[in-house]
Amino acid sequence: MIFDRFAPKISATERQALDAGTVWLERSIFAGRLNWGDVAKEAYPTLTVAEQAFLDGPCEAVCRAVNPWLCQETMDLPVSAWEILKRERFFGLTLARERGGRGFSALGLTAIVAKLGSHSMPLAVAVLIPNSVGPGELIERHGTDAQKREYLEALACGDEMPAFALTEPMAGSDAGSITSRGRVFRDIDGELKIELNWRKRYITLAPIATILGLAVVLEDPQDLLGEGPNPGITCVLVKTSLPGAVVGRRHDAMGVAFPNGPTEGENVIVPASDIIGGYPGAGRGWAMLMEALSAGRGLSLPAQSAGGIKRMARVTTAYAQVRRQFGTAIARFEGIKEKLSSILVNAYLSDAARVFVAGAVMEGQRPSVVSAIAKYEQTEMARRAAMDSMDILGGAALCRGPKNPLLMALEGSSIQITVEGANILTRTLIIFGQGVLRGHPYALKHLKAIESGFIVDAASQVFRHAAFSAWTLLRLAFAEITRGVLADPSAWRAPLTSEKRRLSWAALRFAALADLTLLVNGPALKRKGHANGRLADALSAIFFGIAAVRRAMHEERTEKDPLVRAAVESCLARADAALLAVLREFEAPLLRPLLRGPALWWARLNPLTRGPRDADLDAVVEAYAPPGAARDALTAGISLGSPHDPLTRLDAALAAVTIAAPIEKRIALARQAGRFDADTLAEHPDSDISEAFRTLVITSDEAGAVARARSLAREVVEVDDFETGTLFQTMQDAQWRASQEPV
Repeated sequence: MIFDRFAPKISATERQALDAGTVWLERSIFAGRLNWGDVAKEAYPTLTVAEQAFLDGPCEAVCRAVNPWLCQETMDLPVSAWEILKRERFFGLTLARERGGRGFSALGLTAIVAKLGSHSMPLAVAVLIPNSVGPGELIERHGTDAQKREYLEALACGDEMPAFALTEPMAGSDAGSITSRGRVFRDIDGELKIELNWRKRYITLAPIATILGLAVVLEDPQDLLGEGPNPGITCVLVKTSLPGAVVGRRHDAMGVAFPNGPTEGENVIVPASDIIGGYPGAGRGWAMLMEALSAGRGLSLPAQSAGGIKRMARVTTAYAQVRRQFGTAIARFEGIKEKLSSILVNAYLSDAARVFVAGAVMEGQRPSVVSAIAKYEQTEMARRAAMDSMDILGGAALCRGPKNPLLMALEGSSIQITVEGANILTRTLIIFGQGVLRGHPYALKHLKAIESGFIVDAASQVFRHAAFSAWTLLRLAFAEITRGVLADPSAWRAPLTSEKRRLSWAALRFAALADLTLLVNGPALKRKGHANGRLADALSAIFFGIAAVRRAMHEERTEKDPLVRAAVESCLARADAALLAVLREFEAPLLRPLLRGPALWWARLNPLTRGPRDADLDAVVEAYAPPGAARDALTAGISLGSPHDPLTRLDAALAAVTIAAPIEKRIALARQAGRFDADTLAEHPDSDISEAFRTLVITSDEAGAVARARSLAREVVEVDDFETGTLFQTMQDAQWRASQEPV
């Protein structure tokens, strides 16, 4: 058909992904029509009494049962922690109460995962997987009544330990390359069975799993199930105790102590009724997975990232004020302030998005594109925050041991970017590639009309699309001339009018460039990773800017709050940079001179923002780094006070140093005035305390406060060291075993 060149080609698995979930806020961004009245009405929920009690009770209890360092040394959670997880039904947090679960909301799930993740990544993962695609949700949503009766309560209380096995050595994100097979046959008793052969890897919880949700390509040569000879990707429940099923081996994922490993099966026989959903579930496995991920991708991993970032914010703000160099706290150095402000802004943004997306899910949305944005952006935020935190702590973050408050932060954040859709794929294919087809007002209608083969319908959609494009460009022209004033009248209502206005303007710029990219590239769109990635960056930044404003509305913050200003300006700066890059690299022969020339020149001259000002970033640190209500609110919801946690000692040191600060200032002034005996001062670093007391500069209580503050400060900046034999024993044992193997 003549119009084929306007539409990208869609495979069967891509079609199922497109059909999964719902379209939410991304529709208004792709249309360039943000409505801030509607944004203000979007749910921004709070925890129920039961959910808060669970966080304060069982959640806190299991955190205190886990010593993160010993967990890394033993590569497992302690038995006491597993017992609490099972007894308190952590594995069925969102399962209905009548099925043995807790019946918590999406927000409750994210709050629990965030708290556990702030204390121990292996602990969070142990809870995250069973409450995700693990395959409890698949059984609850798609399983037969018999499957629900058999498995759901057993999964909720930990009698069954689940894992979902999808990834293979030659098939990761490319589901069409799965080689694991299931063959339907009728046994001698006339029962329908499936013979399974699989080889999977990177499967979280596989080493300890008792039940697998197994994704295979199902073959039914005799059409015994009535779904044709090749139903396709199917999810099957497989007990790991069956003959031929192999679990137990582990991958060492950067030394992080969560159970992850391969699983294999050879000629494993299961009843055909073990297909999730029974016989009608044959061939529907990929659709089930995409439906589950359309919401779940935006909940668990982003929540774990949010909890981790808030922990890093609390660690770095404490350390930077306790650690002194050149006679002053390093928090006063502007280079440190840059890193601290970035972590604090990311803590605000990540938690804003966590609650915002959870609220949408609780309202019945399953926002596949926004979920991909949340997963990608928040795991990348965690990785950037980990790097910034390590810059601030230096050697204290590098040396592994029980004193390290950032133990495995970098390793853990690196793992998160590879799962539930690797971040490169998510950015270059899902966020914009799928997003434009789902969110654009005409793209999917256009595609379906072309696929239908009716030239009149296709022509109608093309003309409507062209009219939309022309109107969008006209609206953008007025917005550009007025710096966004005419982009969206709904942005004029206080508070945060400037932030709303420029986010609406950014959405309109994005909509125009997204539309041009779709029209120009058509079937080649999937191959345009550079352009797709940049437009994905812009879409993500705009969404997070909206989330920041929505949180500010909920918390009744105004543009006077430096954290809100810095957060929105950071998002606008990212969107601006991404859209400038799209203009600079636009490839269409006819449009290239216009877009790379006058349009790019104008966009540079007329930016969405100049970025967050130094004064605002410094104000963020000054407002949210010191101990107090602001810092506590920003880092609320993480695990605090565990005796095993070095953050507990850091917080104690920060409190002591803060109390001692004005006393230290009096001591320093007295010392400069020459009131202390020089010979006494040379004897011991803390002799100025006794001299200050002797000369009546401070009282005995004040002397005690300063001594305690200095002692705690020295304690928290110390790092671990080990006997060489102890540290390298495991490595030496492995080397010895390798040397004994025949060559």
